[in-house]
Amino acid sequence: MVISRTIQGLLLALSMSFLVSACAEDKSSMHAKKAVSNPNAQVDSIVLGMGCFWGAEKRMSEIPGVVDVESGYANGDIAGNYEAVLAHERNVRSGTTGKRNHAEVVKVTFDPAQTSLETVLIKFWESHDPTQGDRQGNDVGSNYRSAVYTHSDAQLEVARKTRAAYQQALTQGGFGKISTDIAPLKNYTAAEDYHQDYLKKNPKGYCGLGGTGVKYPGSKSAQKPAPPRLDGKTLAFERQLVVFEAEACPFCKQFKAEVLDHWKAEVAVVSSLNPNAPTDWKLEKALFATPTIVLFEKGKEVSRYTGYTGEKTRFWKWLGFHLLTPAQQKIAFEEGTERPGTGSHLDEKRPGTFVDPITGAALFRSDGKFESGTGWPSFFAPVPGAVTLHEDVALGMKRVEVRSASSGIHLGHVFDDGPAPTYKRYCINGNVLKFVPDAQR
Repeated sequence: MVISRTIQGLLLALSMSFLVSACAEDKSSMHAKKAVSNPNAQVDSIVLGMGCFWGAEKRMSEIPGVVDVESGYANGDIAGNYEAVLAHERNVRSGTTGKRNHAEVVKVTFDPAQTSLETVLIKFWESHDPTQGDRQGNDVGSNYRSAVYTHSDAQLEVARKTRAAYQQALTQGGFGKISTDIAPLKNYTAAEDYHQDYLKKNPKGYCGLGGTGVKYPGSKSAQKPAPPRLDGKTLAFERQLVVFEAEACPFCKQFKAEVLDHWKAEVAVVSSLNPNAPTDWKLEKALFATPTIVLFEKGKEVSRYTGYTGEKTRFWKWLGFHLLTPAQQKIAFEEGTERPGTGSHLDEKRPGTFVDPITGAALFRSDGKFESGTGWPSFFAPVPGAVTLHEDVALGMKRVEVRSASSGIHLGHVFDDGPAPTYKRYCINGNVLKFVPDAQR
């Protein structure tokens, strides 16, 4: 995440990209602010660290009465800018410095007439996992520490009080000790402009899961029943996909519309709004984004696909590497070819459908198959819309490649020497076809 976010940040910067004396604000930051109901109202602010500030900014801005959320850097001993923070964290890890790094934080400004500091902190506790130390999800480092930085003794008291209350709830929920750094604010610098309102400017950014799923005692969210945890005993123990979603996540809806609503793959799939593993099953690490699709085998996570932004081919390739054999992978993803006469389905004549081995989508019907004598299964026509055609000039030849429209995998090539009525010969690698007899459909 550090490397990928650095590159992404630099690209965004080139293309455009959760207190007064001690705070050096960047006045060039022009992020949007909510209107205050009373322009003469006295607003208050607090600085909070919840891991990556992109998601923290989005989560905290959802609170009624919050008028501004600004991403920044706080309570470090170095310069307050993104590159300095990343460089210093490398030094921290190598043990070459004793100086403390900044935390990625958000400065939350709110109208006390509309919302209380306690309400802001309740949202803070519920929106991330405060027990992870110097990390949050996949983001690892002291710059991703959980933190509450206050500007008064009164704020410090509320922070400690809410921490104690939430610790009791976490303990009952089976979580460990809160590691949140609660301290007076020593310094604060606003982050670069491309980090401000990041998820508004970059809607393909990830959606937060809402933390541990443990509700703060007595809060409004606690009065709403938590999404039920999946029962591991009701799922496919040998191999099961679980799609972890969130209620307010547009990419979860997109994944459902583009993938789940058309699911024909052999592997079982189920969705969950609860961020925990099915009962008696194990996640390798906490989830940090939605949707996250996790592949379990024998009750243990073997792989995950984090975040979906409409890249169906990328998703199916990820799944294909777990469903296909090495020989199938070479054909599907490296445009390989099986030796003639060695593939599957050469003699298959039963009524039925040849389907994509990953998605299960129909590719060819057996009544469109003919004996070509080439050593590969041959068809004179695909199922309408099942394949896509692409120019192939590899190996010094000009050919037309055939790919599966549903998964994008390589199937073979099409030639103009087939029988009537199309006079086409779809020469397909049998090892990347799965046959489903009509009696089973």
